[in-house]
Amino acid sequence: MQDVVKDVTLMPGQLLARGVCRHLRSHDFVTLEEFTPERGKRLDVMAMGPKGELWVIECKSSRVDFTSDAKWEGYLEWGDRYFWAVDDAFPTELLPDDTGLIIADSYDAEILRMGPETKLAGARRKAMTQRFARAAAMRLHMYRDPGLELPP
Repeated sequence: MQDVVKDVTLMPGQLLARGVCRHLRSHDFVTLEEFTPERGKRLDVMAMGPKGELWVIECKSSRVDFTSDAKWEGYLEWGDRYFWAVDDAFPTELLPDDTGLIIADSYDAEILRMGPETKLAGARRKAMTQRFARAAAMRLHMYRDPGLELPP
């Protein structure tokens, strides 16, 4: 049986996320895109570092994308650091100074400003680490068994 390669068109924010994930991998982080820490919230990128640190990265492809997002502050509580990832044409003066800044394209990224560290409480860290691991394992399982039906 021949493998079929799907032609996937990624949206601008997804292209930024890909570059961010590639860059973070060079720092020994593992990442999940479109990670759901709880119902109703979706993080563009969740990254776990070699010491268990958790970073939240929101990818914004335009001024309109940023100004229309009123929920980003609700994402601060899910990681030890928070970053914006934007391309080099984005007006970075719009972004809050007390958050991290990553300039990215679809192939790589550069961390220009570290977000301040706010360590997660132990119980939250344990829960997030377990959710991260389960989501990663489920994605691998679905990749290996695309016909898998998830329970309701």
